[in-house]
Amino acid sequence: MANVSGGVGHADEVTSIISLSREISAPAAAVFDLLATPSRHQLIDGSGSVRGARPGGPDRLFLGAQFGMNMRMGLPYRILNEVVEFEEGKLIAWRHFAGHVWRYILEPVDNSDAGAGSTRLTEQFDPTHAGSPLTLKLLGFRRRNERAIRRTLDRIAALAHAGSL
Repeated sequence: MANVSGGVGHADEVTSIISLSREISAPAAAVFDLLATPSRHQLIDGSGSVRGARPGGPDRLFLGAQFGMNMRMGLPYRILNEVVEFEEGKLIAWRHFAGHVWRYILEPVDNSDAGAGSTRLTEQFDPTHAGSPLTLKLLGFRRRNERAIRRTLDRIAALAHAGSL
């Protein structure tokens, strides 16, 4: 995890963006395909709450796409997400009814000596438009999400290393 970097975007403990980055040993297109495929989100989820994609959603995400996920945090539940930011190969973000956003920013890394190239992947948890910042604070989402982002980045790096992207 020594190559994970990042921090917060603002001083406010509750509504600041959590943003962490890591270099992934795979081209941006391959990493983006993983992120844009809801059926693979359980493989990368560092929170341990994603159980799988709900039937009926798109195989691949696009701006405005809605996709459901089976989740578990204590008890099982279902959530419907909507893709709210999308730039093929560079940016994808989604949110659900509570308003906070999960965002992924991909930047190719020039590794002309290394061959296939790699990607600087930044994951963000953006609570700036959350419906209930107090709820996020009381439930410890800041600490929980920072830990989950680190784990997610580790999982994506491991999939890239195994050639499973």
